[in-house]
Amino acid sequence: MAAVLPLGLALAACGGGGGDDTGSGEGGGGGDGDNTLTVWAWDPAFNIYALEEAEKVYQKENPDFTLEVQEVPWEDVQTRLTTLAQSQETGELPDIFLMQNNAFQKNVINYPDLFSDLSGSDVDFSEFPESVVAYSTVDDVNYGVPFDNGTAITALRTDVLEQAGYTVDDFTDITWDEFITLGEDVLAKTGQPLLSGQAGSSDMPVMMLQSAGASLFDEEGNPTIVDNDALLAAIDTYQRLVESGVYIEVNTWDEFINTLVNGTVAATVQGVWILGSIQSAEDQAGKWAVTNVPMLDGVEGATHYTANGGSSWAISSNADVELAQDFLAKTFAGSAELYDTILPTAGALANWIPASESDVYGEPQEFFGGDAVYSKVVGFAEQVPSNNTGAYYYEGRDAVSVAITNIMNGADPESALAEAQSTVEFAMGS
Repeated sequence: MAAVLPLGLALAACGGGGGDDTGSGEGGGGGDGDNTLTVWAWDPAFNIYALEEAEKVYQKENPDFTLEVQEVPWEDVQTRLTTLAQSQETGELPDIFLMQNNAFQKNVINYPDLFSDLSGSDVDFSEFPESVVAYSTVDDVNYGVPFDNGTAITALRTDVLEQAGYTVDDFTDITWDEFITLGEDVLAKTGQPLLSGQAGSSDMPVMMLQSAGASLFDEEGNPTIVDNDALLAAIDTYQRLVESGVYIEVNTWDEFINTLVNGTVAATVQGVWILGSIQSAEDQAGKWAVTNVPMLDGVEGATHYTANGGSSWAISSNADVELAQDFLAKTFAGSAELYDTILPTAGALANWIPASESDVYGEPQEFFGGDAVYSKVVGFAEQVPSNNTGAYYYEGRDAVSVAITNIMNGADPESALAEAQSTVEFAMGS
């Protein structure tokens, strides 16, 4: 049976999240030995569901254990952390909170007093992809346990490819130049473009950038937007995709999702969480296949693997640290049973590599032509290059998004990126 992820979960998985706070207030962690942990997380059908199942797993050896989960949208998690750090009211923190991967380093660097390190825990970080562990690592110290998987995939409509005389194998282990050539032929023969995305978004170029192990920042956190060959190649590739008609730009996220479920486009390159939205189009069952992503041409370190989105669990400085570490080590970092349960119901694909050895991960997915797509994607995750997000990752992305829009409108790429770097440097100095 195919694992179906409800339509709204795509946004949550890639860093959205929503809903009202149904918790009992902003406080506070355990730390009192009562065998109870409090957690902040968003999305009842995805993250909170996973926590509820993790509680059941942990209770088998610890029957008196209780998990008190407060639904807190991601934006509110960030606001609360900032407020508590500035007021130094760390006693209001929960034991555990969910953190977007791309925001993790910034929060640890800016608010170190809010986090507990995991150095003394039983979590085996070698059992997670190195690139994912890196998001929550600062100065070689681990502060987070990776949860949902943001590994990128190329998903393709096999029926449309067949009309043009192609199969998914023709789109496997190829370069972006080859992808554009194939896409132009598919467009000419079927009238359907392959890709779509929000105009003004840097999602695609940034995914291309990470696929080469490159970043908008160096290891010291300084912006590397100028003289960044991989970034220039990514933006040039994106521009050629759009100009060729292989990639169509839309105005909103909902419009992007509609291009997939309505059959406007025949493919997408996105985080694996997009498969949930794809599967909401039941009439397309059996007509999709999954493979790796195209590789940037002529860029040092280029690979067929990248990521977009994902999140990790953090233990607060106010926590019952010993209990929180044990809970995470025996559930999200140690229980195949947990991941076997949440995959079919919520589409919650593990970053924990041993989960891919499970029979559940290896089950053929009818929606994707009988392919065992979930074990395949966990294999992709192991090969995603690490890159440094730094403390100003979102400022960097926003500045590059503006630069891309200007370049698409005719601006000189080097000048536009120089302006983007100045914008980020100003933000860092303010």
